Amino acid sequence: MSAPTSLGEKPAVPVAPAMPIPAFSDIGKAANDLINKDFYHTAQGLRSSPRSEQLATLEVKLKTPTGSNVTVKGKQGFDSVTTGSVEGKHTLKPNGTPKSRTVSFKQAPPQRFVTMLYMGRQLPVNLPGELWLFCLGLPNGQMDRNEVRLIYHQTGVTVTQAWTTGAMLDSKIEFVDTLAPGVKIDLQNIFFPNKENSAAQKLNFAFKNPNVHSRAFLNHSFMNNNINAVVDITAGHEGFLVGAEAGYDVQKAAIKGYSLALGYQTPTYTASVAGTQNLSIIAASFYQRVNSSVEVGAKAGYDVQGAKASGLELATKYKLDPLSFAKAKINDRGIAALAYSTKLNAGTTIGLGLSLDTAKLNEAGHKIGTSLTFEG
Repeated sequence: MSAPTSLGEKPAVPVAPAMPIPAFSDIGKAANDLINKDFYHTAQGLRSSPRSEQLATLEVKLKTPTGSNVTVKGKQGFDSVTTGSVEGKHTLKPNGTPKSRTVSFKQAPPQRFVTMLYMGRQLPVNLPGELWLFCLGLPNGQMDRNEVRLIYHQTGVTVTQAWTTGAMLDSKIEFVDTLAPGVKIDLQNIFFPNKENSAAQKLNFAFKNPNVHSRAFLNHSFMNNNINAVVDITAGHEGFLVGAEAGYDVQKAAIKGYSLALGYQTPTYTASVAGTQNLSIIAASFYQRVNSSVEVGAKAGYDVQGAKASGLELATKYKLDPLSFAKAKINDRGIAALAYSTKLNAGTTIGLGLSLDTAKLNEAGHKIGTSLTFEG
């Protein structure tokens, strides 16, 4: 208990740190993760692919001496189709100091009437790095040397390259807090070399501060030469959250859809209500950390147009020990799922998942999946 600082004053009450404002799609993340993650028979698919049912999953995570992260994934579905991907991620390190402005010229210019013209110009923007243009010219107009040099003083630039067995090449560059504090920019290119006009570009912006988290996604496809945009924003104050999302088709000059969400979050529990697909589907979720070992969550949906419930799921997670946990969930259709995960050692994790149709326990159709992850 905190002691009073002077006579008559009350002890200071400790205040829990404010939770960060989530992105619009993460307002109900705690409940969604509890219900959907770690059930290994329904493991997440490869990059840019939806969740699918998996019989076995293998994942290898390695870190190179240069600091790059390499992830190799392999998955086999219940249809006996095997897929895989290789992903490399590297974060650029600072390559200078705020005062490193050196210039190196390949040779000295000949002595003429005008010996040389030197120009050094810094961009008039407040960046954590400095962009300088160095030029050296001769009287006859020939440029002897020009150089563009970017000197970083902070990290925040990450390059990611992924290749899948579906012949998809995915390249992404991320800039975090490089332009300004709280600003993140992603440049992504997805390309299928064996398909014509298959390239697609994505430009994503995000800005967040203690009270607002906003994002904008611009997607361009060479197949239809169209640009789609999605914008969302979440605002919060003392745990209360309100968010909205809207999609826009540039070619048709029309709004594609919109969603709204309300939520409340604390370090131990969260609750949210979201209306998606032009508010035609309403989903409510709840998550609570009962204690250090037990978590519970629930999610329910309602179809406004059909005037009927669209699903109910209940889930719980129990931490068996510091290295192991078990999960269970059941939905309104009577499908129950169980999961178990344990760390065999510092670099090996194994997971098991099982789903049962409780209305047809004597029939075939139950599914089991396994997951094996190596980290080094």
